[in-house]
Amino acid sequence: MRVGYVVLYVKNPAECLSFWTEKVGMVEKGRKQAGEFAIVQVGFADQQFSLELVPLALMANNPDGLDLATPSMAFHVENLEAAREKLIDAGVQATEVGDHGGTNAFAFSDNEGRWFAVTQA
Repeated sequence: MRVGYVVLYVKNPAECLSFWTEKVGMVEKGRKQAGEFAIVQVGFADQQFSLELVPLALMANNPDGLDLATPSMAFHVENLEAAREKLIDAGVQATEVGDHGGTNAFAFSDNEGRWFAVTQA
């Protein structure tokens, strides 16, 4: 498992994107549509790590009960099913692998109830 990106839930996506790119010096690394919303990944050009800027409005229903006040971390793995089974065997609570906005992923919870995403590398 390796850290893929950290999700920031943002009130104003355009202003947030401008902050990270124009003031901090990051570049846009990816963009995907989720209905009417754009989810943008930004990071430094010479690094694989990125921040994913997710509009709070997209999370209005928040079906997974995520704490939207804190960032979420996503991990990348080569084999989703194997990674999930390893976590479950270790006694970690994990969701089923499924399609989450066009990305195959699952989530797992730590001992304090925070959820982390795992996606295919």
